[in-house]
Amino acid sequence: MVAAPRPVRRPGRTSTARVACLSAYLALLPMALTALGAYVLTILWTARVSVSSSRIFPAGDFVGMGQYERLFRNARWLLSLENLAIYGLLFIAACLVLGFLLAVFIDQKVMAEGTLRTVFLYPYAMSFVATGLVWQWILNPELGIQGVARRLGFEDFTFDWIVQQDKVLFTVVIATVWQASGLVMALLLSGLRGIDDELWKAARIDGIPAWRVYASIVLPMLWPSVSTALILLFVMVVKLFDAVVAMTQGGPGTASEVPAKFIMDYLFGRANIGLASAASIVLLLTVLAIVAPLYYARGKAVQRGQQ
Repeated sequence: MVAAPRPVRRPGRTSTARVACLSAYLALLPMALTALGAYVLTILWTARVSVSSSRIFPAGDFVGMGQYERLFRNARWLLSLENLAIYGLLFIAACLVLGFLLAVFIDQKVMAEGTLRTVFLYPYAMSFVATGLVWQWILNPELGIQGVARRLGFEDFTFDWIVQQDKVLFTVVIATVWQASGLVMALLLSGLRGIDDELWKAARIDGIPAWRVYASIVLPMLWPSVSTALILLFVMVVKLFDAVVAMTQGGPGTASEVPAKFIMDYLFGRANIGLASAASIVLLLTVLAIVAPLYYARGKAVQRGQQ
């Protein structure tokens, strides 16, 4: 019996692949080291400072959970968390609903579709500071909607939410929803355009109402796009700072205080690095606890869609 000849390995092919792979890793090394230094080491340093008695300058002593105990006894911090929770629920819900409605509207192949997409998405290109300043003027009782209405003869018209402690947070929601809903529209529109037209034809033949098709079929199919929008919106919620500072400075009083502003005030205004670091770590853990499951669920949905 004659043995089958062994396949001839091409010389140099494996070594060439290894060199190419090594070159790719070397090209990524500077960015990896930068990310390690800028993010991971910074987080570790912040965590270390949060368990010290640091004030103006970092201190080397260890006080355990003392800073965290002081943090959660701070009424201003608790108020900022409450405000962020209320703001986050309203902001995310409003952006998803408005963004979905805009996406459905544009998906109907309306006239001037490109112009409409640009108009709806353009506010997201603006900075939150610019958005905050514009809406501060719009909501100003003397110069904005209320002032214009009264000069037109509607003397009893009142829209002064921005100076009312129990309503000022809603003005921040209005301004930021106006800015961010266009992003949600773009994400969901891309998902809608990926749905096969045969689905709509089958639904029409079966006589299924359009609202039921969207509720029972389209929305589950849009979960990857929706989960991406949820992650981006949640990051915007946690980062909320610019719009609040531009519109209200956290006021009236501390009625629109948010965690990011609390951290900045204690870090630079009150020179309490330890307490500010503890607040930063709490905020980071909150983000990880919410965003990580969303990433996991999104990955599972994408895998199921590829099968």
